[in-house]
Amino acid sequence: MGAAGAGEKIYIEDVFSTWLYTGEGTGTVMTVDNGIDLAGKGGMVWLKARNTTFHHELIDTVRGTRKAIRSNTTAAQVTNGDLGEFTSSGFKLGGAGSAGFQVGVGDTYTSWTFRKAAKFFDVVTYTGNGVAGRTIAHNLGSVPGLIIVKCTSTGGTAWAVYHRSLASAATVLELDKTAAAFTYNPFWNSTAPTSSVFTVGSHGDVNANAGTYVAYLFAHDAGGFGDSGNDNVISCGSYTGNGSLTGPVIDLGWEPQWLLVKSATLAQTWYLVDTMRGLNVSSDAILQPNFSDAEFATNAFSPLATGFQPTANSNAVNANGQTYIYIAIRRGPMRTPTDATKVFDDLTYTQSSPTFQATNFVTDFVWTSYRNTSGGFFFGDRLRGGTRLAPNSTAAEAGTTDFSWDSNTSYRQSLNSGGSAPVIDYAFRRAPGFFDVVAYTGTGSATTVSHNLGVAPELMVVKRRNDTSHWITYSKNISIENYLGLNSVGPENSGVGTWPWNDTAPTGSVFNLGYDASVVPAFQVNTSGATYIAYLFATCPGVSKVGSYTGTGTTLSIDCGFTAGARFVLIKRTNSTGGWYVWDTARGIVSGNDPYLLLNSTAVEVTNTDYIDPLNSGFEISSTAPAAINANGGSFIFLAIA
Repeated sequence: MGAAGAGEKIYIEDVFSTWLYTGEGTGTVMTVDNGIDLAGKGGMVWLKARNTTFHHELIDTVRGTRKAIRSNTTAAQVTNGDLGEFTSSGFKLGGAGSAGFQVGVGDTYTSWTFRKAAKFFDVVTYTGNGVAGRTIAHNLGSVPGLIIVKCTSTGGTAWAVYHRSLASAATVLELDKTAAAFTYNPFWNSTAPTSSVFTVGSHGDVNANAGTYVAYLFAHDAGGFGDSGNDNVISCGSYTGNGSLTGPVIDLGWEPQWLLVKSATLAQTWYLVDTMRGLNVSSDAILQPNFSDAEFATNAFSPLATGFQPTANSNAVNANGQTYIYIAIRRGPMRTPTDATKVFDDLTYTQSSPTFQATNFVTDFVWTSYRNTSGGFFFGDRLRGGTRLAPNSTAAEAGTTDFSWDSNTSYRQSLNSGGSAPVIDYAFRRAPGFFDVVAYTGTGSATTVSHNLGVAPELMVVKRRNDTSHWITYSKNISIENYLGLNSVGPENSGVGTWPWNDTAPTGSVFNLGYDASVVPAFQVNTSGATYIAYLFATCPGVSKVGSYTGTGTTLSIDCGFTAGARFVLIKRTNSTGGWYVWDTARGIVSGNDPYLLLNSTAVEVTNTDYIDPLNSGFEISSTAPAAINANGGSFIFLAIA
């Protein structure tokens, strides 16, 4: 079955992947290395062209390579599918025998890989016998939440869908159609599946005599994953629409990376979204399993730290009083990183036009700045989409296409184009224990906001998105009643009443927000109805260090527990004035001069100072550093990344 062995931990990144690629034609064998062992464990790959009209294709290890079925048609399987090999780290496309439909030169595609694993996903094939009440054994290891069955031998047969949230075990949806759910006993024989079998009736779509079938089974809240072995990674549920632009909040207990949604009570299309193509708080990239159409953009859902929310009043996702079923898959990674190069990169390059910059990991957050031209840093993140924020400014977020996240191994920013100017970028991946991003809406009263950092944040930066406001910063190294301003050189400031952090330190699952009406809106972190973004950082052994030090005015060694020194250092004085200084090894942390930029400033890079030096375990503060970095008796905080 490919489940984890006794005592072996398994994570969502081991069993599921969304991988984007550009076609190179049938003459080129294209390798997708998504880290999923299909050759050894088995599973299914779902392919779809994004920018052009063509069928969805599903190919699995049980039926074999090239054998594709198409969710938008009732046709039997074809034998010239574009997937030609399953590997121990993904699959290969194109080559001899490929029809070329999913590898067209220059066209863009998505792939979704589902690996066989107990309590996540299974593939079963069987031959029908036409007898009602036929039971089919499976190895899902839990009661399925969703089952999809397709006849592979005969055309004109629908894609039958069982979902645990439908009215009864006799109720059916069809993946290839827009029709609402209907009750028809010959599909599931009015019998709910169990942890070992599912039941089919006599209908030809699921059990014609001598017909061949494939069934895809998806688990529901079955645990089995994560460090504890009890974490859920897949959920099959339902919700009732409210007909507004702020739909019902669906609580999964975790943030999703993939959603498939269909109205059970209306004749509406299926919606399929994911965080790689676009599932964010601004706009989503939609594909429809029942149509061959190219993807289109609309604001349908917003991912939340513990679930998702419909953000449209359309019949497809949120009509008032209508029922919708969904399948959701948890965002990864779930593993705590041990190698900083897999979650952080510092990149220097000369940019004359927007191009994708390679990081070799999924990039979720980017700081970008010119080096020799004033303007300062801009922040972009996958959760907000294409918009930008400036840490030196109180301005609301702006732009819609300044950042593009349309890659598994790179990102693109178009802010610093023209003039062939040198640029510095810092790229971050969200990962437990290291870094997280949370979008939330203020309540106007004391509240908690969930996050997925997995540990208590030690440095946290909050900015209102939809209006002018200051960047309010939490640090574990100052009083819980106080805050710092990211766009300010000032020292730590005193809060008012319970503002901003409700006088309560964050935990491994939530951070706290207070509210005081006497605080001007530009400094609030919790205004009712206002939208905010929060960036959370923590100490991750061998990867990052959030810490503090007391200045000496002399050479000072800062031990971060690293083995090869810090690649990135951010320093701020907290008991007096001082900017937010940034250094990195891409521009130079050396024994001589080290270029720095300031997050709170639009000034160009300063290149003629020697304020920090390399140290294998972290970094060293030079005796020549000014009071803003090393005043004798001064208090300082820092973020360092190995």
